[in-house]
Amino acid sequence: MNNYFVTCISNCYEMKEEELLYALALQKVKGVGDIHAKKLIEACGSPKNVFVEKHQVLQKINGVGSVLLRQLSNKENLLLAENELKLIEKNDLVPRYFLDDNYPRNLKNCIDAPFLFFQDGNFDLNQKKILSVVGTRNMTNYGRDFCEELIENIKPYDPIIVSGFAYGVDICAHKAAMKNELTSIGVFAHGFGQVYPKPHKKYMAQMSNNGGFLTEFWYDEQPLRENFLKRNRIVAGISEATLVVESATRGGALATASIANSYARDVFALPGRSTDTYSKGCNNLIKNNKAALVTSAEDLIEMLGWEQTQISKIIQPKLFVELTSDEQVIMEYLSKNNKELLDVISFDCNFLVHRTATILFQLEMKGLLRALPGKMFEII
Repeated sequence: MNNYFVTCISNCYEMKEEELLYALALQKVKGVGDIHAKKLIEACGSPKNVFVEKHQVLQKINGVGSVLLRQLSNKENLLLAENELKLIEKNDLVPRYFLDDNYPRNLKNCIDAPFLFFQDGNFDLNQKKILSVVGTRNMTNYGRDFCEELIENIKPYDPIIVSGFAYGVDICAHKAAMKNELTSIGVFAHGFGQVYPKPHKKYMAQMSNNGGFLTEFWYDEQPLRENFLKRNRIVAGISEATLVVESATRGGALATASIANSYARDVFALPGRSTDTYSKGCNNLIKNNKAALVTSAEDLIEMLGWEQTQISKIIQPKLFVELTSDEQVIMEYLSKNNKELLDVISFDCNFLVHRTATILFQLEMKGLLRALPGKMFEII
């Protein structure tokens, strides 16, 4: 092998060719998913060590049996990895490895996040304001108008817009982001050697100039049905919040919303008439408290706390504010912990969740604390 390095765009991290080669080979081992791969790497110290470690040692790792050991011994995985490595180098793709300093922080917090994926484009995935916009392929004028207007109105906050590059809401969000000179990232359910859907090839050059693309799939991987659900977990995990613009009662957008909820990320949905097919999914999310209702960019900005960070306004709490006994309990708790999640505050302070939310809102109105993304609250 040549002694070159696969170097991340920021030049903050270098992944040696050998390390990447064995990480690619590990991706190809049957029976090893992302969660298991991370356990193996952490137990052995590196992807290469997973392959060279003695079987007696590997068998002590939870989940490693004789079948997996045989798969790890399959030399074909390394041959396939060598070919893939050449394609990565030839096409100037950037590997993102879960131990890389530049691996997206939002995604790193997701247990099933890919331990290795590939990036095409120069964009910072650790920017704070990242919004995923998802929805039906069969977008209506109602959804299109809302999506375009919302993205135009959040332009001053300079968020990254993420979606799946599919028909309907996805491509509408990407196009609106590009029109407003915002970074837009498309998450593929296939490799970079494919374009899906093919009519969207005409947008790729402009997308690359305004962000780019990422995928966990190898270069020649086809857009298989099972890949789309895997893709959706990246769309949900890479962002601080997910917005569902329109959806029927079933569909990929609802799956993305469900995944975002499982990651404790904010989910928003645009309501519509009960008789509208592509509003029923959004209405159900709102009705079942799985998404917050949004009808404007202002709703989104307020609930994500973007206005506070945008204007860098420091709110001085009033002196000698009268507090109830319950408010005093939470204020004393936050004064020690500075900031914490709603559910954690509820548990530690021995209040029901809905009661905790009410007290936190009252304290926010008194200028003593502020709400942060992800149901986090911080004392001022």
